[in-house]
Amino acid sequence: MSPDAVIYLDHNATTPLLPEVVDAMLPFLRSHFGNPSSGHVFGARAREAVARAREQVAGLLGCDDDEVLFTSGGTEANNLAIRGVAGRHARPGAIVTTAVEHPATERPCAWLERQGWQLTRVSVDAGGRARLEEARAAIARGAVLVTVMHSNNETGALQPIAELAHLAHETGALMHTDAAQSLGKVAVRVRELDVDLLSVAGHKLYAPKGVGALYVRRGTPLAPVLLGAGHERGLRPGTENVAGIVGLGAACLAAAGDLATTSARIERLRDLLWDKLASAVPGLGLNGHPQLRLPNTLNVRFPKVPGSAVLAGAPEIAASTGSACHEGHESASAVIVAMGVPADAAIGSVRLTLGRGTTEEEVTRAAAALSAAWRRATGE
Repeated sequence: MSPDAVIYLDHNATTPLLPEVVDAMLPFLRSHFGNPSSGHVFGARAREAVARAREQVAGLLGCDDDEVLFTSGGTEANNLAIRGVAGRHARPGAIVTTAVEHPATERPCAWLERQGWQLTRVSVDAGGRARLEEARAAIARGAVLVTVMHSNNETGALQPIAELAHLAHETGALMHTDAAQSLGKVAVRVRELDVDLLSVAGHKLYAPKGVGALYVRRGTPLAPVLLGAGHERGLRPGTENVAGIVGLGAACLAAAGDLATTSARIERLRDLLWDKLASAVPGLGLNGHPQLRLPNTLNVRFPKVPGSAVLAGAPEIAASTGSACHEGHESASAVIVAMGVPADAAIGSVRLTLGRGTTEEEVTRAAAALSAAWRRATGE
């Protein structure tokens, strides 16, 4: 099937580049090719572009531009935050995270755990949100760092970041959040959240893949993870990806310009998709908090069949499941199971994530295609 005939409902996996992002990048892929560290006019032009993009990212985050470091993406930003904090400590300490983190957070934490760090994975409630009292007790035992994603990539559940930051700072711990899924969908202002570190991924924000950023509150102690020259205040060595950085800046500028109206429109379409699916599929379940989640994210649980079977029966829909397949055996999403959903029910989950380009007509067609695929798969 031609991609042009497919309805794209996988925006939490990646987003297309906005036209204005492409336009901003093109000169730096063609004529403005200088190294920002060079002293001549080519370097100056690239250096000015990076500085402008840094201001644009800072504008969306509500911070100062010198608190923004550019990285190769959200994964590197998370590693720099988590392992960078750990690297400033002479001996292992304690880290508090959750049981539903993205691998880009979970794996650096697990690596530190193998180095002797004490790691506490706080459980989540039925809506997928961290249990605050459990987090409070874990942090009070002497955490060095609390790292919790701003929103879950599978369910869209929004975590209580400001409350967790308050708990962390009460005991002297630092607070990091991975906001890769949230930026550009909901307001993410670092001063309001009171976080010390925040990760950004460009390709979740209509910017290119291979670029991201880390907000580092001024004065936050951080050690570099990569070793090299003195780029990005000595914390992220390597010649800057100028075109990608320019694209990230342009995407942040676009998001800042229409965040409220775009989010409201997408949320209305998301709820319309739910209404149409729920009326056509008896017993359809919702994964995640009914209100406190991303406006574009709908994670549904189809009864009686795996979600992969539903998607296989609707090739005109590009979406994903949170399940994993190993040697022909499909296992349920660990995130959905952590919310208390039995594994045999969780296997029916499908994540449908809308974007800026999603239309009401596409939502109507998608609901019809998915419900028809479910009926074929169940024989109902």
